[in-house]
Amino acid sequence: MSSNTLTAMHQRLAELTPTEQRIAAHVLDDPSAVVGASITQVAAVCEVSVASLARFARTLGFAGYAEFRLAIAVDVDRATAGRERFQVGDGEVGPLDDAETTVRKIAFQESSAIDQTARDIDLVALDTLAERISGARRIDIYGFGSSALSGMDLQQKLHRIGLFAQCWSDHHIALTSAALLTEADVAIGISHSGRTLELLQTMDVAAGTGAMTAAISNAPNAPLATRVDLLLATSASDTPFRAGAMSSRMAQLAVIDFLLVRIAQRNYDSTSTKLELTYRAVQGHRVN
Repeated sequence: MSSNTLTAMHQRLAELTPTEQRIAAHVLDDPSAVVGASITQVAAVCEVSVASLARFARTLGFAGYAEFRLAIAVDVDRATAGRERFQVGDGEVGPLDDAETTVRKIAFQESSAIDQTARDIDLVALDTLAERISGARRIDIYGFGSSALSGMDLQQKLHRIGLFAQCWSDHHIALTSAALLTEADVAIGISHSGRTLELLQTMDVAAGTGAMTAAISNAPNAPLATRVDLLLATSASDTPFRAGAMSSRMAQLAVIDFLLVRIAQRNYDSTSTKLELTYRAVQGHRVN
């Protein structure tokens, strides 16, 4: 789960009870108001009991409301500093924002997603996956819908350093490819929600072959995360204009870059040679 409490709430919304979702919606809508409010005041606004609010804080891993409110205050301060750096008063894009404000707000949101993902990334899982990919017979990558775009980026980068990788975005083809994996292979599933049925089915088939399974997902408690060997979690929050996988795309690409560089560092001389060869191969197709 993200070290940013607001992002962690976004990640866990689907698994919260209706009462907890009502509390989370209030906190996410105006976290600054929560920082200055007592547990009784917040409970009244959310129309829940004080006990329910205390349980909500414990569900997120805090000892109680006071610790939860302090964590929200830290998140608010960090977000305020980020908005000041990008010169935006509010991080959310509104329908009446002009072009300059819209660009600054999107830059703020994407920078925040990458920064938080870098803070939270599991470095042990990152290096373990990099090591297994480096020696894999083949690497299968699965992504459906918008996650296929990140999958294709990963395939292209692995291909350029001489690793046999394929990205599948058709469910039937993904299933048949997964069925042919072995213990010498690696299967990587990409999903913002971690709940895409087609991906879960494909990863189950891959796991059944003995291949190492890994996921890049924004939902560390979703079904996908619980059925793979390794999880590289993104930490991106949804916004009204950039919901779902769209808000997580930059964080997914950042994780892919983290992974590729760690692979390249293990095989520095060989990787450098292959990158140079592939670079030269396309130079004749550029117009001066």
